[in-house]
Amino acid sequence: MTGLATENTLIRNAADVETFARRCFLGSPGDRVGVELEFLVFDRTDPARQVPPARITDALPPLPGGSLVTYEPGGQLELSGPPGSLPKAIALLSADVNAVRRALRDAGLVLGGVGLDPLRPPRRQLRLPRYEVMARFLGTPYGALMMCSTASVQVNLDLGDRPAARWERAHLLGPVLVAAFANSPLSEGRPCGWMSGRQAVWERLDRTRTAAVPVSRDPGAAWTDYLLDARLMAVRDTDRDTGGDGEDGEDGESYRPVLDGSTFRDRLASPEHPPTLADLSYHATTLFPPVRPRGWLEIRYLDAQHPAIWPVCAAVTHALVTDDRAADAALAAAGPCAGMWASAARHGLAEPRLRRAADVCFRAALGALPRLRATPALVCEVAAFADRHVTPGRSPAADLLDLVTGSAERLPDWLAEEGQTR
Repeated sequence: MTGLATENTLIRNAADVETFARRCFLGSPGDRVGVELEFLVFDRTDPARQVPPARITDALPPLPGGSLVTYEPGGQLELSGPPGSLPKAIALLSADVNAVRRALRDAGLVLGGVGLDPLRPPRRQLRLPRYEVMARFLGTPYGALMMCSTASVQVNLDLGDRPAARWERAHLLGPVLVAAFANSPLSEGRPCGWMSGRQAVWERLDRTRTAAVPVSRDPGAAWTDYLLDARLMAVRDTDRDTGGDGEDGEDGESYRPVLDGSTFRDRLASPEHPPTLADLSYHATTLFPPVRPRGWLEIRYLDAQHPAIWPVCAAVTHALVTDDRAADAALAAAGPCAGMWASAARHGLAEPRLRRAADVCFRAALGALPRLRATPALVCEVAAFADRHVTPGRSPAADLLDLVTGSAERLPDWLAEEGQTR
């Protein structure tokens, strides 16, 4: 919290939480973008089969762009590209995605660019202590679905010279971007009733940690209240040496789930075990609002996209949040859709207000991308996406729904080949 603070610094009151929260909005004043891509991975000969992470790891080549490789609990592959200017970040991560696609194809695997597993039931493959605690806290069915069956495009943006403005933009544009990139309408081979089934899963989890942070003129204060009022997921297990049931964390400490509904504010009021800065930092990592501050903005509400389409997702989001001219036009159109998270997830661009707002937003992004030094090829990709999806009001999810209209056999075929088309 200060230059002298350590992980063992005690959090004494809400003012200390506020100090921590405000530091989350202190970051680079620049315009860098970083992108984290999650992909479901399918066996090309049997798409209904689970693919172990070890099989994926064995197939991966050296990555020319330097992306970090990690896995989500269900075996989803995550590629986290190096941050940089828009053209640099996209070029480096694109090189890695292309290398991974080729290598996986040679190993009989394929990247699935979709936000919710359309065929397989959730099955956890990683047993890290953090995931054990999370599974117990979140429960079934939606906790299991979130952990094992969802995939996203996460866009990380510098806070810029006016962090509050970018924070507000990222939130107000959220429903429109959720609708434009909705890409998860299927579950276990059938329509799930939502164009973004992934977003619907998040809607059904603990809302104290997944609802949007209220937008206000003072984002530090709003984030403080969110941290205080969110339920505790886990605490360090002080009874470990006497038979406690905690899970060993990555740092060697033991954690146990908190299942009584208590919040961080409640813990502050309890004198027995005062929380430390390490406890508050861990608590913050267990909160999953659509936009999360971490010294940069994590924009977390976008469905995973086809391996050739994700740059459109990143470019449009970056342009509308960081370019002032584009943001002004986009917010004027998106303002009436503020707060329509559930409607965006259920209907996508079939909702007329969201489609009209998306049309204006994409035109604003197209005007901004040359100012952001986007390549002509990327500008053309954004325009093509707008023509294919935004203008006719067809979110990418509509194409997936076509696969289960008439013949369900088209879905496995698509999963086997999806990453090799376009």
